[in-house]
Amino acid sequence: MAKGMSGQLIVKQGMDGVIASAKAAGKGAGPAPVHLWNPPFCGDLDMRIARDGTWFYLGTPIGRPALVKLFSNILKREGDRYFLVTPVEKVGITVDDAPFVAVDFEVAAPGPDQVITFVTQVGDRVAAGPDNPIRVTRDPESGEPSPYVMVRGGLEALIDRKSFYRLVDLGEHKDHEGARWFGIRSGGDFFPVIPSNEL
Repeated sequence: MAKGMSGQLIVKQGMDGVIASAKAAGKGAGPAPVHLWNPPFCGDLDMRIARDGTWFYLGTPIGRPALVKLFSNILKREGDRYFLVTPVEKVGITVDDAPFVAVDFEVAAPGPDQVITFVTQVGDRVAAGPDNPIRVTRDPESGEPSPYVMVRGGLEALIDRKSFYRLVDLGEHKDHEGARWFGIRSGGDFFPVIPSNEL
């Protein structure tokens, strides 16, 4: 189950403890205010979020979307580590890449003032802009792009392949920080994807 202080409810009771704590912490609408909570660390739970956004517990996929949504609402990032957090407990989990996957998006006011709003696999909606930037990393060997959008509190969503291809159709070339880039505009910001001379 988990390694850590056996006296802590969330660790000792495994999944049941996580569910009870998540329900108690997430009574309001939307994500819990985890940025306000700094409880003691209670150990690591055998829970993992795969690159495709699937949540696993003890190696088995969690098949209940409502349960995954519940857990996602108490997710917190500290440095390079991820935790499920309540006001009184904090347990570590494993995240293979990003904790969310952006599976779709919509565009409002196409053109210079456009706003791209992404939807994650757990139903979060986030408008890309200054507070929620888009970034693209590239594999140093294959050059394969990995695009992300910030969701909240340091938690990113990997933009899935079909959505990224659609994004590229909205792209434009623009001078950015002394170089010519191909990128995406949203919420008044320009997000570089790849240098124009590499296309």
